[in-house]
Parts: sequence; structure tokens; C-alpha cells
Amino acid sequence: MCLNRKDKEQIVAEFFEKIGSSLKKILLLPPDLTRFNSNAGEITEIIYEMLSPKGVKIDIMPALGTHFAMTEKEIRVMFGSKIPLDLFKVHDWRNSLHRLGQVPGPLISEWSEGKLDYSVNIEVNKILFDNYDLILSIGQIVPHEVVGMANYTKNVCVGVGGQDTINKSHFLGAVYGMERIMGRIDTPVRKLFNYGVQNFMHNLPIQYILTVMQKNQNSGKMEMRGMYVGNDMETFSDGAKLSQQVNLDLLGKPLKKVVVHLDHEEFKSTWLGNKSVYRTRMAMADDGELIVLAPGLKEFGEDPEIDRLIRKYGYRGTPATLESVKKHLELQNNLSAAAHLIHGSSEGRFKVTYCPGPGMSLENIRSVGFNAELYDKMSKIYDHAKLKDGFNTMPDGEEIFFISNPGLGLWALKEKFS
Repeated sequence: MCLNRKDKEQIVAEFFEKIGSSLKKILLLPPDLTRFNSNAGEITEIIYEMLSPKGVKIDIMPALGTHFAMTEKEIRVMFGSKIPLDLFKVHDWRNSLHRLGQVPGPLISEWSEGKLDYSVNIEVNKILFDNYDLILSIGQIVPHEVVGMANYTKNVCVGVGGQDTINKSHFLGAVYGMERIMGRIDTPVRKLFNYGVQNFMHNLPIQYILTVMQKNQNSGKMEMRGMYVGNDMETFSDGAKLSQQVNLDLLGKPLKKVVVHLDHEEFKSTWLGNKSVYRTRMAMADDGELIVLAPGLKEFGEDPEIDRLIRKYGYRGTPATLESVKKHLELQNNLSAAAHLIHGSSEGRFKVTYCPGPGMSLENIRSVGFNAELYDKMSKIYDHAKLKDGFNTMPDGEEIFFISNPGLGLWALKEKFS
């Protein structure tokens, strides 16, 4: 079953009918363009069209996390042309924060199996405390490398959260082990986010609209398979179970060569583009090769400081990164960057070849630890427009596995996902 526009409008209308008609001021927390396929843009538009004529004041703060602020072009691509630009607010993950409380170190030690014992400050954007009648977090449930399954409390704690929460939650996931987390509902990082919301934001009127999306292999279009509305773990878990069914591709044999295409509008950094590495690592064969076609690549980090740190320390694997964290205060103060360096490395088990367009040099790619080839050269060999998702046999008889968008799922060997 797939939900169409009328289905979505009905679900949203029923939700507001259940809440009541006393809404005067609401805050929407959708994702940014990097989660375009979440369908959160259309849902935001539906809510605006439904409530704006009734005089409800609507503010919209894209849950950027550490990403760059959205441009006017990106806002229009994501949310359409009807919503006034002045309704959109920008989240600053380093400033404009309200500290709510602290998750104690002993809990982090328990959740990380003794690997970490630091406390974590829970901070969110001050705007959440501007006396809203409703704060509505909108986003997609999909396998995720840091928390296991994206969205729900993550969209609040990270999407509009502060650097201590973001840094330490990412590092918690990396140290605990990405392959133990991806695609799972109950993880140490999920426990952290749930604790933060349940203990420090219980007085805020937060509700969630959670989507489960799947790409139609015939039309190539994204379709909504489920839409879950509520504010409890059960609502999230129900959606996550459906996502596990439609967004996990469990394979019977290791993949020797994987080709991933990164849309030039959606993936402009390795911070995002390394979903190619994250989401395929559990399927990659030892000594295999991951080829990443990245025509829009122009930077490493979505944040200037994180970009600098990636350039300096590179994707060198877990032991080297943990050693650098011990030695260098700048990484200790930016643990999300350190976590990303761990996530983005193949740990030397398989080769990663990035193929950038004109926005990034091959020398820069190689300097951070990846192999590099020109996009123009590799796209002629592996033309994404002619490849289908899954196994393809090339003209020379070579078998490759193609992924048109790594953000849409998780690929793993059956034996590694039990």
C-alpha cells in the first residue's frame, strides 16, 4: 500500500482534529534538502495550507543539525512556492541554545558497555520555548549509522540540538560500533535521545509525524509506505519495523564491486556522501571496491570547522582516529567529527574510490585517505542513467551492484543482520 496526497491530507486533518481547534501558534521541525526523499516538504506544505487560512501562526525551523542553512532555492525545491520565506528560521547548533539538563556519565557507561563514561548536556534551540501550542517534528524513519533508525527523538536532540549533544552522541555510536547499530531500533544512542526528551522536554508540546518511504523500482519515484503520528516510542517502533521491511536489502553473498551515485544537489560533501560507505559496509566483500560517483562534491564537512578537521586528520580508521582524539584537544572538542572519521573509513577492508566533478580535486580526495578518479571518466564506464538498482552485468561481463541513492536504505549480508 502507498499513500497519495489525499491520504496524507486526511491523516494530517485527523491529527489536528484529535489535538483540538485551539491552536494559535505552532513550530514545525522538518528536515532540510539532504532529506528531500522523506516527503517532509510536502507534509509541511499540507500543514501550512490547512492551518494558515485559520489564522494559526506557523514557524518552520529545518532540523539542520550541523548542516549549512538552506538557501532560497533549496527551500523552494523542498517546500514548494506557497510558504512565505519569512516563516523559515535557521538553527545554529553552536549558538542560540537552551541547556536543559545532563545525562549522567554512569548511564553512558552502562549503554556503551563501559567504553565511555562522559556526561552529555542536552541542549536545544531556544525557539522551542517561545510558547508554542504545538511543536511538530516531521521526518523519515530509515536505517541510520549513528542512531540505528533515523528520526523521532533524534530530530529534536540533533536536528535542533547543540554541539555537546551532537558531538557526544555521534562518538557514542562510533565507539559502540556502527555495524551493531545500523538498522536497529533499540541502541545506546536511541536511549540517549529518548532520555533527553523524556526527562528534560516533557513539558514541551512535541508530537511527531514519521514517514516510511520506498523507491518504486519501476518508476524510480519515491512512494510513502507508511505515516505514523504520535509522541511515544511505540509509534516510532511501529514505523521502524515497517522501515526494516522495506528499507533493508539483505544479501546472500558479499559484494565485490559496488557503484553508488550521489545526486549533485543532495550530496555536496563527504559528510553526507559517506552514506555510500556507511550503508554498504555490511555487504562489502573483503578487498572489494566501492566506487562513489559524486558530481556535486565540493567540500568534506557541512560545517567549516568540521571540514577543516576532516582535511587535517582524514579517514584513517578507528585506531588512528581514537589515538588522534587522545592527543588533540580540537578533536576532543569536536567528537562528531571524530565519529564521522571512523564511520567514513573502510578500516582498510575494502577500497573506496571517490569520483568528484569539478568542485573537488583528486589530490584533495586522496589527501584524506580515499582513492580518486575523475567523475567524467568513471561515469562513462558506469553510466548511472543506464544502470538499475541492484545487480548489473556490464558489457565486458563484469558484475556490479548499483545504488542510485545510499540515503534510502541499508545493504547488508543476512549473516551480519540477525
